[in-house]
Amino acid sequence: MLHISEVAERAGIPKEYIELYGNHIAKIDLSVRKKLGKRKGKHILVTAMTPTPAGEGKTTTSIGLSMALNALGHNAVVTLREPSLGPVFGVKGGAAGGGKARIHPFEKINLLFTSDFPAIAAAHNLLSAMVDNHVHQGNELDLDIRRVYWPRTVDMNDRALREVIVGLGGRTDGFPREETYVITAASEIMAIVALAKDYKDLKERLGNILVGRTPRLKEIQARDLQAEGAMAVLLRDAMRPNLVQTSEGTPAIVHAGPFANIAHGTNSVASTDIGLRLFDYVVCEAGFGADLGAEKYFNIVTRAGDFHVDAVVIVTSIRALKHHGNGDLVTGFPNLQKHVENMMGFGAPVVVALNRFPTDTDQEIAALQGLCTSCEVPMQISEVFMKGGEGGKALAQQVIDVIGSGQKNHSYTYMLEDDLRTKIEKVATKIYGAGEVDYTSTAKGKIRSLEKRDYGNLPICVAKTQFSLSDNARLLGRPEGFEVEVRDVDVSAGAGYIIVYMGDINLMPGLPKEPAAVGMDIDEDGNITGVF
Repeated sequence: MLHISEVAERAGIPKEYIELYGNHIAKIDLSVRKKLGKRKGKHILVTAMTPTPAGEGKTTTSIGLSMALNALGHNAVVTLREPSLGPVFGVKGGAAGGGKARIHPFEKINLLFTSDFPAIAAAHNLLSAMVDNHVHQGNELDLDIRRVYWPRTVDMNDRALREVIVGLGGRTDGFPREETYVITAASEIMAIVALAKDYKDLKERLGNILVGRTPRLKEIQARDLQAEGAMAVLLRDAMRPNLVQTSEGTPAIVHAGPFANIAHGTNSVASTDIGLRLFDYVVCEAGFGADLGAEKYFNIVTRAGDFHVDAVVIVTSIRALKHHGNGDLVTGFPNLQKHVENMMGFGAPVVVALNRFPTDTDQEIAALQGLCTSCEVPMQISEVFMKGGEGGKALAQQVIDVIGSGQKNHSYTYMLEDDLRTKIEKVATKIYGAGEVDYTSTAKGKIRSLEKRDYGNLPICVAKTQFSLSDNARLLGRPEGFEVEVRDVDVSAGAGYIIVYMGDINLMPGLPKEPAAVGMDIDEDGNITGVF
């Protein structure tokens, strides 16, 4: 690994704007943007078809693409989300790439990194503590403890914390009430850090957090508890993007980590903004399939960051295509085709990247190439896992070519002026392919309430399964005309969007029967094994 100061120099970041976290990690001061001037870079969004549980290699492809662009003589950076400990110790593993397309220091990035996640959890739980303390100390705001909306958080898959009781123990220990926990990647604070432009915006968003309501339904926000200042103090360093490097010394900016199945699923607005001021090409990854992270990137993040996406790369694999085709690649292709159509609908040129596995045959690859050609979408093989940047040169050149094709239109799935039901139904029908949207009585009532309280003009963030275009994880391929159920809605007033819950989705995952944690260890010299 290069010393991080050399990586910063390559990136064009003056040394006075970085703070070293050892030899291989640095924080970037947000004020560097004033020094750098206007944005100049082309913006490349990497997403995927509906994935298998193991994922299809979006992060690896994103890292490899940035290295390949540099290998072709261009100035490129990859901007990624930070890994959550839940997947690291669960099934999916970390989020630092693989093979010869990784970001380093690999284990440190996957395990707590620069403590951004602990800082976000601390700020979140500080507000929780202040809520219960306010009630205990006389409840001047008249907060109804039956209408406290703010949960607690921990960055671990722990299903036992989904529904708990707090305040037990007696008169001096607070008021007993029902409580929930969410994983830190689902915390509204995480979304706020990812979407805030600067510290002023951060404090405003923190103050807007809806904590609960009074018996007369008056809203209580975090600013009413005077909590936003202290929360922002805890988040000062967490707001600064992290600079690391790829396997080949390409700069990588890694910051924030909202999940795409329960939040908006991309790195921070601040890190992308800095990248666009520094580099000719900025590669950004959106979580899970394009129906989740990429849809939210266009409808939420580009609005928040005032971004324009110049090209979309959709990662696929023979494994995933067969998964959606009950073992047959051709039968599974319509799933990929739907994602391609969706991304083209946003007005961005699209390239399909086949993440090649050693088991893929020439016949299978040729079949996929023919299917992509019939849909008039270019496809390139990515072998960055085995070959690093060299294995992604063809993909990188294809992306450069489509960026130069002149397609510059940018459209949204819905307008902010649309009512909430219209927004939900447009996403469900246009993006997922649903035929009908059903609403529970709870959802209907909350939608009416949110619109009466002037939240109707916010974008929506759908929380649903990542394993299907529908809200049913078992419905593979490209289902059409199905019904989705909106079981609940909520507002993240600080993040600035409405959360729409579809199907069986929760904000606190659980560990599998044999979690990845059982394979991890450390030797007498402090060397870590088993983290992937």
